[in-house]
Amino acid sequence: MNDDLLGRHRAVLPDWLALYYDRPLEITHGEGRHVWDAQGNRYLDFFGGILTTMTAHALPEVTKAVTEQAGRIIHSSTLYLNRPMVDLAERIAQLSGIPDARVFFTTSGTEANDTALLLATTYRRSNTILAMRNSYHGRSFSSVGITGNRGWSPTSLSPLQTLYVHGGVRGRGPFAELDDYDYVAACVDDLKDLLGHTRPPAALIAEPIQGVGGFTSPPDGLYAAFREVLHERGVLWISDEVQTGWGRTGEHFWGWQAHARSGPPDMLTFAKGIGNGMSIGGVVARAEIMNCLDANSISTFGGTQITMAAGLANLNYLLEHDLQGNARRVGGLLIERLRAAAAHVPAVREVRGRGLMIGIEMTKPGTDEADPAAASAVLEAARAGGLLIGKGGGHDTSALRVAPPLSLNVAEAEEGAAILEDALRSIQ
Repeated sequence: MNDDLLGRHRAVLPDWLALYYDRPLEITHGEGRHVWDAQGNRYLDFFGGILTTMTAHALPEVTKAVTEQAGRIIHSSTLYLNRPMVDLAERIAQLSGIPDARVFFTTSGTEANDTALLLATTYRRSNTILAMRNSYHGRSFSSVGITGNRGWSPTSLSPLQTLYVHGGVRGRGPFAELDDYDYVAACVDDLKDLLGHTRPPAALIAEPIQGVGGFTSPPDGLYAAFREVLHERGVLWISDEVQTGWGRTGEHFWGWQAHARSGPPDMLTFAKGIGNGMSIGGVVARAEIMNCLDANSISTFGGTQITMAAGLANLNYLLEHDLQGNARRVGGLLIERLRAAAAHVPAVREVRGRGLMIGIEMTKPGTDEADPAAASAVLEAARAGGLLIGKGGGHDTSALRVAPPLSLNVAEAEEGAAILEDALRSIQ
């Protein structure tokens, strides 16, 4: 059955639409932190549809909200007043930390970042964007143009002039051997030097933890230090919270809060987990920035009633059940368990991350040379053991990505860690 579906997939879908595994699987249903494939095999899900099923599969509260809303009206567009959209916008504006915030809903993180770029370049009258090396911001023409990850940037053509900044990858690059204080200072000096050689940029866009890049991050406080430099020049700071938002890091509700010395960003973008699988993205910005457009605009499917109902139910659930705290507690246990397991595997260069956002970088033993074949082998072995994880990284996809739903419990964390330990040992 899967071979037939795979053949049909290849016959009508693009070659570049990647599939995991030598024998791709079809996921038919899920419950909690588990999913089942078409052959009836059960898996512990440690990737959640690329961090999108953030809370749990088939969460009753979300399912009920979607079903009830579908029985009333599914969609009407932004040309009409929409109570669920206003309700969710009010909640997100308050949670964002951005003063006088306005919220615009989209259907994806790509579209959210695309909107943030439109706002920043219009507000600042500049098409120059600062972005981080090893970054990923989406697959639209403009967001590909600011993506600093070769494996996810299929064209160098862009409507923007993009300048890439040091700092998003703590363990590699020219400043890797410095301590955190000197690392931040060196990155700030590099930013100042860069700004001295270019016309004033519109904005810096940065993921607090780089998602597709393999869950890499700078020392806490780097973006606060950057912002002080940028603020003096009027340059905006956009925090791409598509993967870090809603408490996944455990320590903070938003990733930018690890860099909060100079206050919130001018804009933040979000997507993925807020809908727990439903297509929601968006931008939060200060009113003066959000309202800078002087032409009409709508969002046909952004903010549609059924997705807003899902978002409200999911947001209520994760706040009422303190899933941020759960990510901190269970994620802390999981990362320590994985670090202990990886200590006996020479091919593991680093286990990094925070909360339920953990990266395992694979290299050829005794070197810093990326080993994507080893990462793929571990991915396959984990699946064989009943665990689904992801891949990423700016060095030829050599990092494993571990990002379970935020309701993960201790027993499931232990089970997943044991399967992953066996998978890591199997490649030696």
